[in-house]
Amino acid sequence: MKILVGYDGSNTAKDALKLAKLHAKAFDAKVFVVMCLSQPREIKPKDMDKMEEADRELNDIKDRFDADGIACDSRLSVHDMSPGESLVQFAADHEIDEIFIGVRRRSKVGKLVFGSTAQYVILEAPCPVVTVK
Repeated sequence: MKILVGYDGSNTAKDALKLAKLHAKAFDAKVFVVMCLSQPREIKPKDMDKMEEADRELNDIKDRFDADGIACDSRLSVHDMSPGESLVQFAADHEIDEIFIGVRRRSKVGKLVFGSTAQYVILEAPCPVVTVK
């Protein structure tokens, strides 16, 4: 079994990691932790700092999973597509069996203006999606 966790550093994403860890132990699954950054074609120095920080955080997560005896692969996905599109594409490419993603409350106007990564993943994912709030 393969589990994907969409991670953005938020508290709900951290809760999704905890639940994914429980599922991974129960089903002897491999966990993929993916952090998506939308990036225009030109990368600036401040963007490099953001990517290095994200990479460090993902390595720490991988080390914690490894210490618990859970197979884990952490990835930083930098694309010009939205995080939701990137997660769905990753799930399809790696034949993921289950996706865990944190959700935040957002007003209807906020969803309209900014979109919702979780909403996109829920509607477009090729596998079941577990949301954590």
